Amino acid sequence: KTFIRAAAVALALIRAGEAFSGSANNNAAFVRVTHAQSSSLVVLSAETTATTESKGVLDSVMQPFLKLFESASSPAKQQKIENDYDEPIQNALEVLYKAAETKNEDPDSVVDALELLEKLMRKKCRAEDDAAASVLANLEGEWRLIFTTGTQDSQKKLGGKKINYFPIKAVQEFDPTADPMQIRNGIYVGDVAVIKFFGDFEFNLKSRKLEFDFDKISVLGFSIDLGKGKAAEIGAASGLGSENNVELAKQKKKPFFNWISADDNIATARGGGGGLALWKRVVVVEGASSME
Repeated sequence: KTFIRAAAVALALIRAGEAFSGSANNNAAFVRVTHAQSSSLVVLSAETTATTESKGVLDSVMQPFLKLFESASSPAKQQKIENDYDEPIQNALEVLYKAAETKNEDPDSVVDALELLEKLMRKKCRAEDDAAASVLANLEGEWRLIFTTGTQDSQKKLGGKKINYFPIKAVQEFDPTADPMQIRNGIYVGDVAVIKFFGDFEFNLKSRKLEFDFDKISVLGFSIDLGKGKAAEIGAASGLGSENNVELAKQKKKPFFNWISADDNIATARGGGGGLALWKRVVVVEGASSME
């Protein structure tokens, strides 16, 4: 289109030049063409003085082509694509950022923000093809569990939602660049890893479902290989995992998270037992006070 418009302008210049030269008794000649940023007109410099009539012919011929040229040469204005989820997503994230940093946000507000974020991220991932892939890429790194509602079973036992800032230092690490993708789960006393689970995971980009399985455990540095389902049993018995994971293992299915979001600061998910959770990005240096 730009080429066609430029050609049309060139043709108009030639024809206008012929008309202009003819009405000036063929003594006029074009020296140059200059297009000013003011986009007001194209200036033609001639060796002889043109008549007022010839200038009028030039202006009338050139005017429609000038407009065409200006529209082709000026930068196109990018259309702002508006949606109804990005702003409320950011509002929910602000609540969760504060909760992860201070642990002082009202627990009900944190749960409300998690539930709203879950709903809005579902909508965003349906609308934007790369949204789920961004969640997976952002998962790389180490995450300290900050807040959890507990599983649906534990909530029922306690007569409703049990919402807590998690008191134990529990850190999960994900490496989506490995093949297969790797997951580690550590329980710390101070900065010493008391228990660590090691395994791999799969991530469904369509549903953001992360299925994992641990095949090795390390207790105070001593490693033990685990059979299928053993990690789920240990997790359920210690209260660190869901009893639902044990049932899944019996059915030869893997424990899972339905991941909601992950960015530079926090990650959020709904566990296989139905509970919601909030993590904060950290850097772990064992034996040093790298986390608060």
